[in-house]
Order: sequence, then structure tokens, then C-alpha cells
Amino acid sequence: MESRTLGNRGPRVSAIGLGCMSIGIADTYTSSVRDEASAVALIDRALDLGVTLLDTADIYGVSEQYVGKALARRRDQAVLATKFGFVERGIDGSPRHVREACDASLRRLGVDHIDLYYLHRVDPAVPIEETVGAMADLVRAGKVRHIGLSEAAPDTVRRAHKVHPLAAIQNEYSLWTRDPEDELLPLLEQLGIALVAYSPLGRGFLAGRFRKPEDLAPGDWRRGNPRFQGDNFAKNLALLDQVESLAEQKGCTPAQLALAWSLRHPSVISIPKASRLEHVRANRASADILLEAPTLAALDAIFPAPRRKKPLQMV
Repeated sequence: MESRTLGNRGPRVSAIGLGCMSIGIADTYTSSVRDEASAVALIDRALDLGVTLLDTADIYGVSEQYVGKALARRRDQAVLATKFGFVERGIDGSPRHVREACDASLRRLGVDHIDLYYLHRVDPAVPIEETVGAMADLVRAGKVRHIGLSEAAPDTVRRAHKVHPLAAIQNEYSLWTRDPEDELLPLLEQLGIALVAYSPLGRGFLAGRFRKPEDLAPGDWRRGNPRFQGDNFAKNLALLDQVESLAEQKGCTPAQLALAWSLRHPSVISIPKASRLEHVRANRASADILLEAPTLAALDAIFPAPRRKKPLQMV
């Protein structure tokens, strides 16, 4: 497995990580890991395949507990990331909550430190300098090794990075969602911060598993997502058909093609979710797929890039 660095000072991690949102949240996704034994088996398989970055959050149901159980005997083989910030009343980025949330995550995970600790969403009521300052205190206390932000605007990233170096910014990034290429990715390359891409498979659509809205379980939250509804679904399905044609030419699946595409920038690390052992294996294999210029151009034609203000570096 190819490895990449989480920021200038962060650890080396697998280019493909494991997003653990579907581990422990039984009623949110059509496919999810619904029991501890299955979760531990899935994470064991990922580690066996060289997938070293595990990404969870305190809001993901029992995900932290399941991840912690899996790491009980393999802690030194994983780079463990978790997130905080969402509370019942909205978002809380106060220094007090930073400390309380970290201690609670450490207890649930059963570990003595978190490798990468994210603010899950920026709290508009708390200056980012205060939140990051409290996160930096966690680093100094040895509870956290590195810090990051999720879904932060470029100016917020600049301000936060001045308080304490950020290892990663976690944003949605896929063929479907290329907005970070405009301002965020160039800034991260300039500052030496990694982009950790969540939903690199377009919330599962680019995997080709859904051919009609009814393929989603009744409780699946994506039924309320505009991209999975009505005419939008049909239009996106037509785009997916083109991706499937390119994948067939490459001898891979549409999901693998989409993941390989996301890794073409050296500062990007992808964390697709997986609920089955075969998905972990297939996702891991995508890191070995080389996309030539004609394939990249064809994907650009299907999913146009935003108008960039600064050029991006390429692998």
C-alpha cells in the first residue's frame, strides 16, 4: 500500500484509509456494520491489508467503542483519527468542550492518545483561535498527537494553522464534489497540510450499487439527498454509466476508478467507508491503479473541474 504523510509533521499513513461512519450506526446506511464482532473482523482485515488510517467520530454511535475493541491488541499498527464538535444543541467548539470531548473519546476508544483529533465542524460562535488553542493544549498534554479541522474554509484554515500546525483538513472530495480544487487544495499544498477526502465515492453513488432510489433502504438518509432524488438521480445515473464504461476499459470497478482518481494529488488521502470485507479489499486495490492522461481527461469531461485560481500539483 502506498503511504502518504499527514501534513509536514504528521505520521505516514496508507493512501487509502477506512472511514468508520458506517461501523456502529445501524440505521443510517443501507449497508452498515451492525455488531461488534463484524466490526472487529472488518478492521482486522483492513489492517492486514495495510490500511493504517482509521477515521471515526464521537457522533458515530458506538463506532469509537468498536474501533477501540479492534485496536485492543493492534494499537501500534494504526493511525487513529476521531472527531468532536457536534452536540445535541448544534456545534460546540468551546475550550471546555474540547477537553471534555477528548477525555470521553479516549475512554470509549480505550486508548491513551489519539493520533489525529479533528474539530468536526467549525463553531461560528467561538473564534477558531480559541478552539485550536485548546486542541493544542491536548497535544502538549500528550492526549493528542496531531490536530485537524473538518469542512473549514480557507481563511479559517490559515488562522487555525497560525495557532498550531494542522496535519489535515477533512472535506468531502470526489468526482462529484471537486470544490476543494479551487482554493482549498492549493492552500493546503502551500501550508503542508493533507486533505483527507471523505465520501470519495460520492456517498456510494459512484460505486454503482444504486440503480434506482428504491435500492436505498427506507431509513437510509441518502433518500433525502437531492442527488438521489427524481430527475437528479436519472442524470447522475447517466454520468455513472460513462464512469462504468471507463472502468471496464481499465479492468477495474467504478468505485476503484473513482478512488484512484482521488489519489492523483500527492496531498490527498481517501477514507472510503466499507461494511464488507470484500469492499475493504477492493478499496485497498484501487491505490495500485495508474490513471493515464486520456482516462483523466475523460473523467474531467464527465465531471468538470471548478475554475481554479492556482494550479494544482499532480502525482
